[in-house]
Amino acid sequence: MVADDKPPTAIGVVIPFMFRHWLRQPVRVTIVLLGFLGATVADLFMPVYSGHLVDALTSGASDQAARQAAFVAFGGILALGLLSIILRFTGLRAIVPFTLKTMSDVAREAFMRVQRFSTDWHANSFAGSTVRKITRGMWALDLLNNTILMALLPSLAVLVGSMILLGLRWPILGGVIGLGAVIYVAMTMAFTIGYIAPAARVSNSWDTRLGGTLADSLTCNAVVKSFGAEAREDARLDRVVSRWRKRLMRSWLRYNASSTVQLVMLLCFRASVIGGAILLWIAGRASPGDVTYVLTSYYVIHAYLRDVGMHINNLQRSVNDMEELVTIHGEPIGIADAPDAKPIDIQGGMIIFEDVTFLYRGHRAPLYEGLSIAVRAGERVGLVGRSGSGKTTFVKLVQRLYDVSGGRILIDGQDIAKATQQSLRSQIAIVQQEPILFHRSLAENIAYGRPGASMAAIEQAARLANAHDFILHLPKGYGTLVGERGVKLSGGERQRVALARAFLADAPVLILDEATSSLDSESEALIQQAMERLMKGRTSIVIAHRLSTVRSLDRILVFDRGEIVEQGTHAALIAWPGGVYRGLFERQAIEFGQISAAGQTKAWVAASSKP
Repeated sequence: MVADDKPPTAIGVVIPFMFRHWLRQPVRVTIVLLGFLGATVADLFMPVYSGHLVDALTSGASDQAARQAAFVAFGGILALGLLSIILRFTGLRAIVPFTLKTMSDVAREAFMRVQRFSTDWHANSFAGSTVRKITRGMWALDLLNNTILMALLPSLAVLVGSMILLGLRWPILGGVIGLGAVIYVAMTMAFTIGYIAPAARVSNSWDTRLGGTLADSLTCNAVVKSFGAEAREDARLDRVVSRWRKRLMRSWLRYNASSTVQLVMLLCFRASVIGGAILLWIAGRASPGDVTYVLTSYYVIHAYLRDVGMHINNLQRSVNDMEELVTIHGEPIGIADAPDAKPIDIQGGMIIFEDVTFLYRGHRAPLYEGLSIAVRAGERVGLVGRSGSGKTTFVKLVQRLYDVSGGRILIDGQDIAKATQQSLRSQIAIVQQEPILFHRSLAENIAYGRPGASMAAIEQAARLANAHDFILHLPKGYGTLVGERGVKLSGGERQRVALARAFLADAPVLILDEATSSLDSESEALIQQAMERLMKGRTSIVIAHRLSTVRSLDRILVFDRGEIVEQGTHAALIAWPGGVYRGLFERQAIEFGQISAAGQTKAWVAASSKP
C-alpha cells in the first residue's frame, strides 16, 4: 500500500457525525452551551473586580470612597462567583441527559446497522471486534461531548475575551496574549493531529484486534478444550497483547512528549505577559491594581491554555476512539430494501427462479447462469449434489441473503427484490444443520419466530417437534437457559428446539438444511418424524447430504457446478443408469454397508425404487 492510500482524517469524519446528533436535541445543546459559556464569561470578569479591589485597598482604609469601592469590588466578586456556580450547574444538569441520549442513539443505530449488514460482512468480521468498536466509540462520545461543550469552547471564549478586554486598555499586551494563544493552540493541534493521531489510530486497531482474538477463543472454548490447546491459545493471545502493548505505549509516550512541549510554550507565554505587565508599571501606565488585574487575568488564561492543550489531546483521543464506530455508520448495508419495497404476501408459496444468474463477490465465473426452475405451492423438494454445487446458495437466494446478478426470483408471482426483507424472511422458516440458539430460556427460543405466543402454543409446538418430554426433565423446564448458542443442550435437543421454533412460526415456506445429520439413530428418528409433520401443507425445500432423507419427497433436484442436471422422484432418479443421483446414492449405500462394492445393484435398485 502506498502512502497516498491513507484513510480520510478522523476528525473530518467524526466531528460532522457528532454535530448531526447534536442537532437532534437543539434545546438541550443550547442550554448546555449557554450554561458553560455564561459561567466562563463570569470567570472572565473576575480579574477586573480583583484589580478594582487592590486599587481600593492601596488608597487607604480611611478613605470613605476607597472603602465603598472595596465593598463594591468584593460584592462583584461574590456575585460573579455565585452566577458562575448557577450557570455551570444548569449546564451540568442539561449535559447528562443530552450525552446519554446521544450515546444511546449512536449505540442503538450502530447495532441496527450491523444487524442489517450482509451475510458476507458478518462472515468476514469478528463479533468481538464489532462489539469493541461500538462500545469504545459509545464511551468516547461521552469524552468528546464533555471536551467540546464543557471545556474547549469555554476555554476558547476565555482566551478571546481576555485578549479583547486587555487589548482595549493595553493594545500591545492584548496583542501579546492573542499571538501567544494562537501559537500555542496551533502548535498543540499540529502535534495532536500530525504526531499523536497516527499512533492512536494504530493502537485502536490493535485494541479492536485484541477484542476479536478474545471473543474468537472464548466462543470456541469447547474446541480448545477438546484438543487441550489452552496453552496454545494463551500464547496466541500473548502475541496479540504484546503488539497491542507496544502500539499503545508509543501512543502514550507521544502524549507525554506533547504535554512537555506545551509546558515549555506556556513558560514562554508567562514570561512575556508578566514581563509586559512589569514594563507597563515601570512606565507608569499601570497601577498596582492594573498589575493585579493583568496577573489575575494571566493566571486564568494560563489555566485555560494549559487545559486547552489537554482538551485538544482528549478531543483527538475521543475522535480516534470513535473513528471505527463512525465507519460502521458509513458502510453500505449491502442488501438493502428497494425504495418502493412493499411487504410480500405469501399464501401458497410457489417459488420460481426466472433466468437467474448469480456471481459471488470476488469470483470470476458465476455459480448460476440462466438458472430457471419452479417449485410448486406445497411441493416438497430435495436439493442434492456434491459440496459447492449450489444447494445452499439456492436457499440463500430464496431468503434474499444475496441479490441475484441477473434474472429474478418470484414467490407467488411477487419479485422478492421488490419486497421488504423483513416481510420475506418472516414468512420463511428455516431449520439449519447446526441450529443456533440464544442464551435465553427455551420458551423464548421457541417463540422467537412468533413473539408474544402463549405458553400453550409454545408447548404445543414443542410436542409436535418431539421436544416437550426432554424439556420437562430440565431443571427449570421451559424457563431453562440454554447457554451461548445452545451449548447446554445436545445436538439432537438443539435440533428439536429449532424444529419447534419453525412449527410455532407457521410459515408457508420451509427450508430444512440437513436437519438429521450427525445425530444418533434415536434422535434422527424423532427429528425425521417431526420434519414429516412440519412439511405438511408447506412449500418445503430440503438440503440433503444424507440421501435417505429425501426418498419420500415429491421431487429431487440434483445440482452439479451450479446447474440442475437431474430432477425427479427418488424412484425415477435411482432407476437412471449412470445418473449423478444414482452414483451418489450407490456411494452412500456402500459407505453404510447397505450393498457390497462388488454389485447386487439390480436387486438394490428394485428395493430402493419401492415407495
